[in-house]
Amino acid sequence: MRERFADSDSFSRIRPKGASRRGRKADRFDDAEPEYLYFPSEEFDFEEDHEAPTTPDGPAVGDRWSTWDQSTPTEKGPQPRPDWVVTELAAVDTELGIVKTGKEADVFLLERAVPGTERRTLMAAKRYRDAQHRMFHRDSGYLEGRQHKESRVSRAMAKRTAFGKEAIAGQWAAAEFSALCRLWSAGVAVPYPVQITGTEILMEFVGDEAGTAAPRLAQLRAEEADIDDLWEQLGRSLSLLAYDGYAHGDLSAYNILVHQGRLVIIDVPQIVDVVANPRGLSFLERDVRNVGAWFVSRGLPPERVEALVQSLAEDARLRR
Repeated sequence: MRERFADSDSFSRIRPKGASRRGRKADRFDDAEPEYLYFPSEEFDFEEDHEAPTTPDGPAVGDRWSTWDQSTPTEKGPQPRPDWVVTELAAVDTELGIVKTGKEADVFLLERAVPGTERRTLMAAKRYRDAQHRMFHRDSGYLEGRQHKESRVSRAMAKRTAFGKEAIAGQWAAAEFSALCRLWSAGVAVPYPVQITGTEILMEFVGDEAGTAAPRLAQLRAEEADIDDLWEQLGRSLSLLAYDGYAHGDLSAYNILVHQGRLVIIDVPQIVDVVANPRGLSFLERDVRNVGAWFVSRGLPPERVEALVQSLAEDARLRR
């Protein structure tokens, strides 16, 4: 099992499954940021008994059997896999609560464990929303130039029919899983992608063993952050991205997690091919300056932001 991290008072508590939504409401942010809506007012007891499913072929405990065997080899994370990934078919999945809600997807805390053994891991289950509750505010830019192999699907997506929205959700999920696999393999600091089934992505849970999620960069207090070290970590990951010909495309202090000093980049379905895209350089520059503004406000010299922009342009082999 991967190394776990210590508790921090700055971490957000997970809202238990089925808990009241009358907890403290989180601060709202603008449309460019994910929405973290509710936090529970009570502690979650991971030892709480879970009722057995009503379906006759369901597991005696937990919510469902492991979905590991439902994913094809190309729908599973890159090898070699971390030893914490539970692949046993006897494993069961138990939903423990909600981590965050967003405009396009919700993220849940999921435990995958083999009953009667110590094989257990926590994962983040990112589920893209159903057609009635989904708001794909980045569709136009993301889908531009992308055509489905079936024209009827492309037409449905263009018209935003219910079927078309389901197809869009599938594209978003597939794009994010593919991006995570590519970036992980390149050495970029992203969560390890475990598997994808339909519109659900299971990935490494960035948090501690008790289920406390890591805070976003924007949530860190000045005394909690080693600005120089975090900037160096960010620069290494962005350099690997640029060398591979990509930019995050929507980077900010709200989609970077900090886990006991370890920086992790999340929300990557819209990564941009900076070589093929005529606006590739502007995407790269925007990423650096958006997140760089947070660092500058906490003491980083502005010239280091501009130096990283120049360095990444060279890594991506872009002319300036």
